[in-house]
Amino acid sequence: MTAGIIGNSLKSDFGKVLFDLIQALNEAGIQIIVCDKFESFIATEHKKFSTVRIADIKVTGKDSDIIISIGGDGTMLTSAAIAHEFDKPVVGINIGKLGFLAEVSTEKIKEFTEKLKTGEYTIEERMVLDGCVIGESKLHLSAINDFVIDKGGWPKMIEITISIGEEYVTTFAADGLIVATPTGSTGYSLSSGGPIVTPQAKVFTISPISAHSLTMRPLVIDASQKITVDVKSQHNVLQLNNDGRKSNLFPPPLKFVISRNPRSLKLLQVNSSNYFSTLRNKLLWGLDVRNMQEALNNKQR
Repeated sequence: MTAGIIGNSLKSDFGKVLFDLIQALNEAGIQIIVCDKFESFIATEHKKFSTVRIADIKVTGKDSDIIISIGGDGTMLTSAAIAHEFDKPVVGINIGKLGFLAEVSTEKIKEFTEKLKTGEYTIEERMVLDGCVIGESKLHLSAINDFVIDKGGWPKMIEITISIGEEYVTTFAADGLIVATPTGSTGYSLSSGGPIVTPQAKVFTISPISAHSLTMRPLVIDASQKITVDVKSQHNVLQLNNDGRKSNLFPPPLKFVISRNPRSLKLLQVNSSNYFSTLRNKLLWGLDVRNMQEALNNKQR
């Protein structure tokens, strides 16, 4: 097995975690490719390991059997995009805040590499979105979490028209729109009032951002359906981003067509915890805030 390492070197603990991961992978007899952006973090003795190779990010994705992401959930999404491009499983070591997608803690790196060695892991497939901007500025994008269309720097709302398949759905005014996968349902979509969707559900969610109507609510549709979003604005630019990784600016009107990517993202999982325990532990979902406050008060006494 060959593990490719991608990450966020701006994180304060990145160097130490990279050092520990390389040591543990080497002891497990796993070949290692480190993205060349992080060569300066690798100790001299690591460069002498026969298991370690330095390569650019594309070669790291292409030549690895799995991708290991060091960082938080944002870093995980960037790493997952590379993994999806080359159809490789991805797993995250969390040195961020939440760690909803990046599930391996730094304290369990040794345990994690041993499970890689013995094959004690599962591969879970997650849906991915495809998006295409129609018109002169034609652009193809993919998203693991979500596509977000918003008004950019314009202080007023924009006009959004949604069609599903060939059927007109509605037109409304809002600050923007989020189209999310089940994976992305616990991200920006959730903050905007969207539902939590289990990863196995074959659906997308459509959530308005600050709609100028009490009746405009989030919508859940079958993932086999194609979504067309037409956007108008009095401003000279609209903003479109995928997974919060890059903002693309377009002059209005904007026509954006969204569908399911034919290939899924492969998430490598080594933890035994299920999705609902992750919701409870990471997002405090379903927990009684009164009991939490009482426990906090008792701790402070």
